[in-house]
Amino acid sequence: MILTIDVGNTSTACGLFEDDECVLRFRRATDINSSSDEIGIFLRSALRENGYDWQKIQKIGCCSVVPAVNHSLSRACVKYLGHEPLFIQAGIKTGLKLRYSNPKEIGADLIAAAMGAVAEYPDKNLIIIDMGTAITAELVSKNKEFLGGIIMPGLKISVDALAGGTANLTSVEIMKPEHVYGSSTTEAIQAGLYYGTAGAVKEFCYLFKKNVFHGEDTVIIGTGGFARSFEDYKLFDEIIPGLVLAGVKKALELN
Repeated sequence: MILTIDVGNTSTACGLFEDDECVLRFRRATDINSSSDEIGIFLRSALRENGYDWQKIQKIGCCSVVPAVNHSLSRACVKYLGHEPLFIQAGIKTGLKLRYSNPKEIGADLIAAAMGAVAEYPDKNLIIIDMGTAITAELVSKNKEFLGGIIMPGLKISVDALAGGTANLTSVEIMKPEHVYGSSTTEAIQAGLYYGTAGAVKEFCYLFKKNVFHGEDTVIIGTGGFARSFEDYKLFDEIIPGLVLAGVKKALELN
């Protein structure tokens, strides 16, 4: 079995693979103050409570955008699961041609998502939209070239910014509103966030298809915690929740 771990700013997702199938996904809140013991006990417990033997794990791969967690996570994997994890970072084999001014600046999550997407759709132009704490879009050509992308505030960041930067607006639940406008302040914020985000993503994808891929066939993949919220809006050709975890598995195979 292979364990993959995706450490995000808000939560840490884990995926357990048997052969090519992800048989288990579980997560916990990301806490930079967590000790290696806390992380290790969580991992062992989550596996055990779901009926899997941690001793059957053969490899562990990690993707982290929170450097402060990496040391404790690495020690937890060694102490509690018996394996030194592979972290996605500069210098590992990715199978991608990184057309970036400074490849070391590319987030590990972006690399992993691109690797997972290319494995799913080889020989296709790809637009990968990750709707997490931040919203990112990355472009990968049919020749496996990582071209770059965009980064913009995610839904939760936007909600927090409105609540923290104004006197009369409060934090609201992030959800698709019933109408395209609000008849209350809460509904107005929800409509602005939901349709504003959808419009931005839609416009970026239009521009990418037109100006980067020049009208060629392009697959738009959605991933991240809020991707499913936009399923009815038809922003994506496919939503793959565990895309980063699949990419981490691919990195283990290549390295």
